Amino acid sequence: MLELKTVKIEAPKDCNVILGTAHFIKTVEDLYEALVDAVPNIKFGIGFCESSGPCLVRHEGNDEELRQLAAKKAFEIACGHSFIILLKNAYPINVLDKIRKVPEVCTIYAATANPLEVVIAETAQGRGILGVIDGYKSKGIETEGDIKARKEFLRKIGYKLG
Repeated sequence: MLELKTVKIEAPKDCNVILGTAHFIKTVEDLYEALVDAVPNIKFGIGFCESSGPCLVRHEGNDEELRQLAAKKAFEIACGHSFIILLKNAYPINVLDKIRKVPEVCTIYAATANPLEVVIAETAQGRGILGVIDGYKSKGIETEGDIKARKEFLRKIGYKLG
């Protein structure tokens, strides 16, 4: 028996979501350390699905609302060794390198502020993430005006020089 499901994840206002897989119970603590080391004043919650032993959703964070929401979303996903991070006061670009360097991290599926759908396969044994749907379908190819607006935006938010 194989059943396909989706779990919708909509980040709270001014939040981003990072979704991935890892392989060990200490992942939740190592991700916590990576995040607080990456960006001063970052706010986040982490939910981590344990896939052996008691199979609990482990959770950490320095913002109680984000911590509880991450635990709830991780439980909805309920896929072996998956993790979800909800973060504020930082962008994924600020933390992805630190997350990738956590020894237990295997895969990062998404890092986004877009609405996200997690595509899940469920069998008699358990559940696994097949992939994600990040945001919406492309509507066209950027024009010269769009290119100019993109470049201006990146400079406005400080990610490119004047």
